[in-house]
Amino acid sequence: MIIAGVDEVGRGPLVGAVVTAAVILDPNNPIQGLNDSKKLSETKRLKLAAEIKQKALCWALGRAEPHEIDEINILHATMLAMTRAVDALSVRPEFVKVDGNRLPKWSYQGEAIVKGDGSVAEISAASILAKVARDAEMDELDQQFPQYGFAKHKGYPTKLHMQILAEHGPTKHHRMSFKPVIKAMEQHGIKHA
Repeated sequence: MIIAGVDEVGRGPLVGAVVTAAVILDPNNPIQGLNDSKKLSETKRLKLAAEIKQKALCWALGRAEPHEIDEINILHATMLAMTRAVDALSVRPEFVKVDGNRLPKWSYQGEAIVKGDGSVAEISAASILAKVARDAEMDELDQQFPQYGFAKHKGYPTKLHMQILAEHGPTKHHRMSFKPVIKAMEQHGIKHA
């Protein structure tokens, strides 16, 4: 059976897209050391991401942008990004395993598996690709907006990010529907659309 694993990265941050990945592994070409991306060092993640891209039968990324998150909310945007990732696979999966407790409304057979990113190889691989892709985007954003520290906090609402947000206000890449961003806009006299 052709099984795809799907995971997301970036539901919690205040900035940037929610990024998902879908991976179909090659049973004849196993990859050692797959795990939940959060439990791996950055060096290990980058090494595994390269190996996954090389050895997997196919893989794809999906995403939902900040404006989509603001329009349809983070849960629906995550489901949309997951659907985009699976739809982009070059091989159609017969079954899809998704990390978490719910499946997108789609035509694929599948199941949601809580903590699947630590127990199902396909989901682990997806979590690694999604995390590496989103971290790279945050590093890029850090180049454009060095005063925001995106490379450090990856857009999550850390104490540092909250201080910077209060000081400088949001960028166009922030999620304008998230409470801390709304608060920062109010502090800076920016009208929420």
